[in-house]
This record gives sequence, C-alpha cells and structure tokens, in this order.
Amino acid sequence: MKAVGIVLAGGSNNRMGQLSKKRAVAAMPVAGSYRCIDFVLSNMSNSHIQKVAVLTQYNSRSLNEHLNSSKWWDFGRKQGGLFVLTPFITEENSSWYMGTADSIYQNLDFLRRCHEPYVIITSGDCVYKMDYDKILDYHVRTKADITVAVKELTDASEDINRFGIVRMAEDGRITNFEEKPLIAQTNTVSIGVYVIRRRLLIELIQKAHEENRYDFVQDILVRYKDVKKIFAYKHEGYWQNISTISSYYQTNMDFLKRDVREYFFRDYPNVLSKVEDLPPAKFNPGSKIKNALISSGCIVNGEVQDSILFKKVYVGNNCVIRNSIILNDVYIGDNTVIENCIVESRDTIRANSTYTGEAGEVRIVVEKSDRYIL
Repeated sequence: MKAVGIVLAGGSNNRMGQLSKKRAVAAMPVAGSYRCIDFVLSNMSNSHIQKVAVLTQYNSRSLNEHLNSSKWWDFGRKQGGLFVLTPFITEENSSWYMGTADSIYQNLDFLRRCHEPYVIITSGDCVYKMDYDKILDYHVRTKADITVAVKELTDASEDINRFGIVRMAEDGRITNFEEKPLIAQTNTVSIGVYVIRRRLLIELIQKAHEENRYDFVQDILVRYKDVKKIFAYKHEGYWQNISTISSYYQTNMDFLKRDVREYFFRDYPNVLSKVEDLPPAKFNPGSKIKNALISSGCIVNGEVQDSILFKKVYVGNNCVIRNSIILNDVYIGDNTVIENCIVESRDTIRANSTYTGEAGEVRIVVEKSDRYIL
C-alpha cells in the first residue's frame, strides 16, 4: 500500500508573538540543530513515503530555504520527490489559501497526477515520531473513510482547548469531534495526522469548495463525522505542538531530558535534517556547562546551565545563561545575564545587559544592535 504525503505548513500563529513574525511555525528551530518540519518529513521518509508536498504560505522564506534540497530527507529520487507548493495566481483564482481545505483544493492537480491510492495529511508544527505505515494498516483494517491520529493528554490543562477534542466508541469510531471548544469534554486530542483515500479526498475537497467551505477540520472532519466512517488511531509516543510560546519553550526544554534525547536521536529511526558545514562547538577556558545542548559553530566563554544554544552562538566572558533558549547566530556580549528567556536569532546583545523572565513566564528578547561597532 502506497501513500502520498501532504504537510500543511503555511500557518502563522499570533500566540507565537515575535517568534512567528519572521518565519512560519513549521520553520521554528527545535533541539539545537533541527527545524520543526524535520520531524514530520523524517516520519514520511522513514515510513517509505516517496512523494511529499509541503504547502507553505505565511513568512515562508526561511522554510523555503530549509527545503531547498530534498536529499536531506532522502526524497531526491526519480520516482516521487519533495514538492513545495505555494499560493499562485491563475485566471480562475487570485487569492491566497483561505484555509487548510482551500490550500489542498488549489493544488488538486498535484493529487490528480498521483497514482498512490492513499493520502496522509499532517501538520508541520508538531514534534513527534510516528510510523505512518501502522496508521495506514489500521485505516485499511477498520475499513474507515478517514482515520485521525489522536493522543490522550495525561496533564490535561487549559492548553487542551487549542486542539480538536475527540470522543470515541469502543470500536475506535469517532462519535464526536469539537474543534477548540471552550470546555473540553475529554482529554483525547487530534494530533493533526489524517489518512484518507485519495479519490475520496478529491471528492470532499471539491464539494467543500463549491459550498465556500475552506477548513479541513471544521468543514470535512466535523461536518462529515456522522456521514463517513471516521476512526481514531491512538498514538502512544512523545508528541508536542509548538504553536504557542510556552509549548515551544517546554518542547525544547524536554530535550534536556536524557530519555527524550535518546528517543529522538539514538533510537531507530533517525530524525533527518539539513546539515550545515560548521565547526564543532568550542569551550574556552573559564566556561562552565551544566545540562545544556550546545550546537555546532558555538563559542562559549561563560556559564550555560539548563539551556539550549542553537548554531553559531557566541557567549562572552563572565556571562550567565540559565533556563533559556538562544536561537541561531546570536552574539552575547561580556558580563551579560540571561534567565528564563528566548533570544531571537541574529540578535546582538550588548555587554553588561540583563534579561530575566518573571517566574513562570518566558521573556522574548529581540535586540538588533549593530554588531560591528561593539
């Protein structure tokens, strides 16, 4: 059984604040050397899905640069490949994607040219590992029209209301699907992975367009839950959605835990990403490192504790960095203190600066000083 993959990576999220002003959520750096979209593309490649389309829209330059070669995820082949599909103007259409269903509709020609019988639709803003072959087998075995991957959140909180909430019968069929309800009736959420037969998807997307309906969840999953056989597939492993500042911060901090790191980076299959030719991290005399991820290209002179430094970060003398995330290509001047913060990429932090987030809060630091005059 073969499937074609569609990654919905066009979204921008106001809850990411400053972080999503310059990049799509799917392009957010994760775990030192990766982008969020690397996890779903690795799942596709490791599940032997050879043809994948990434649908991009808002703030897509960084994402497009990351996807400029398909070889990193082993999609560079004669059959299949990695396709980046952006909005385009035609005689019939001059609008951007008006929703997830509309983004698929505007690229129906891609699906019509495919010969794979099934489509796996995923979101580009989640960090997880999944064997899509297993959910595809489950889809065929249950004779479902649509299969939705779900997960039970054990630490259900107010954050659960930003997901689709699912209720299931004993046989796994979904009996109720609410998108972002004010009050969640269960702690079972949709994790943004869907399996559907290609011809049925084309039919439903065309019908939704004719009725001026543009959202895949509301106008297909919720609308057809009592008409089509929609089943739930339970995902048991690690899963996080990073589309808020707090969830993005917590997801990165999870990688400071040994079991999470080993699950993603040592256990088979591997997580693949675009590789840059950078020197290994350099730790000068006087530097102190405790429970931190330090990426290639970094130079550290100060103290780094319980933090993640992405690529090409310079930490000056007598600096203290705690419980923080420093994104790519940041220069931190001498005698600087950074605690409970996320520092935006390509920032230049002047010497003798102090940035501290309040207790339970994460502070976003954006400083664009001229580096050459420091």
